[in-house]
Amino acid sequence: MPHLVLLYTGQLDQEVAVGSLCRQLADAMLAARDEDGKPVFPPGGTRVLAYPAPHYAVADDGTAGRAAGGTGDYAFVYLTLRMASGRTSATQQRVGQSLLDVVKTFVEPVMARRHIGITLQIDVGAEVFDAKHSNIHPLFRPA
Repeated sequence: MPHLVLLYTGQLDQEVAVGSLCRQLADAMLAARDEDGKPVFPPGGTRVLAYPAPHYAVADDGTAGRAAGGTGDYAFVYLTLRMASGRTSATQQRVGQSLLDVVKTFVEPVMARRHIGITLQIDVGAEVFDAKHSNIHPLFRPA
């Protein structure tokens, strides 16, 4: 953990390099530091996964929104960051703002052409069950 999951309306695949966005978000997570300057997230546990929704309905069909310049072909990106507890509220806020800034900068050219809603949510909590099995983490342990 942490896992950042993007759910987005499928039409964005034609307009956004989602793989590149995932890499930039992962890099931002790996660059995050806490108040003591220590990394917030472990390199081997950082995951960014994106899933397009082939079927969706966002806002209205354009009827009400046309008066304000809408087209009915709205897009949406929903990001959920799940992290274990133990990080300060200030660190959580900084991480959230950093990730939102990455997404806003990345989709800014597309937002100039279409309407997009972006939501980023961070979920923190104690796990009821938390098991891990990985041969990735040892790659990032100091020798």
